[in-house]
Amino acid sequence: MKIAVLSGKGGTGKTLVAVNLAAAAQKATYIDCDVEEPNGHLFFKPEDLREEEITVRIPGVEAQLCNGCRRCVDFCQFNALAYIKEKLLVFEEVCHSCGGCILLCPEKALTEKEKGIGKVQKGLSDQVRIYTGVLNIGEVSGVPIIKKLLSENKSESDQLTFIDCPPGSSCMVMESIKDADYCLLVAEPTLFGVHNLNMVYELVRIFHKPCGVVLNKSLEGENPAERFCLERNIKILGRLPFDHGLGRLNSNAEIAVRKSDHYKALFSALLETVTKEVRHETAAYS
Repeated sequence: MKIAVLSGKGGTGKTLVAVNLAAAAQKATYIDCDVEEPNGHLFFKPEDLREEEITVRIPGVEAQLCNGCRRCVDFCQFNALAYIKEKLLVFEEVCHSCGGCILLCPEKALTEKEKGIGKVQKGLSDQVRIYTGVLNIGEVSGVPIIKKLLSENKSESDQLTFIDCPPGSSCMVMESIKDADYCLLVAEPTLFGVHNLNMVYELVRIFHKPCGVVLNKSLEGENPAERFCLERNIKILGRLPFDHGLGRLNSNAEIAVRKSDHYKALFSALLETVTKEVRHETAAYS
């Protein structure tokens, strides 16, 4: 059972929800696909850490074979190739590793070479398996790292897996949710929060994923995010209060479920609601 946790921007509470639900489940898997700024490991502090470098293939030039036809230059939509002063140049920083230039070259002047773009870390925190992706600074895309993270985790169908997605609706988010059974959207009680909630809601609709919402930082009175959900018949699965104690634990990278019986009960109840909804939706879709 794979549950993707999303939000339209950073700071909404996506990692707070994903981390504490995984901890409340006790035996679960937590996958941090927010590879540009992963921070789930700061909470879990995993032990027995193992690390693997992730590479992609980029073109290398055999200068003596190149005849300057420029087919590769014309093909590349990312301007990662240029032919200047009778020399073919490859700009590795903007190459998207599609391999098309290598296939097109009539002289076989382009070959493949490996380039490191980041790493995957694996560890254990109590009975929660922790997978973390880390993208090197300046790299174009973390999609290859996310693919590796998700392919590494082949859990049992009844094993709870929480995927902490990147914020927003980019290609990396799409890669994170494409095999998820359910999407859990985290929203703030503001008009800006509604804008960001709508962004990820439209994305999961495109992917035909069942979804529900957790309203974070909830206060008494008007909540635009709640009104948004009610108007569109989106299920609200839980409300987390605007709570200084919870905020303090979160800012100190502490897992609230493991520090307080009160928060353990709060997230355990949310976990029960979410898992019931996922089972109901997956049964309906099957």
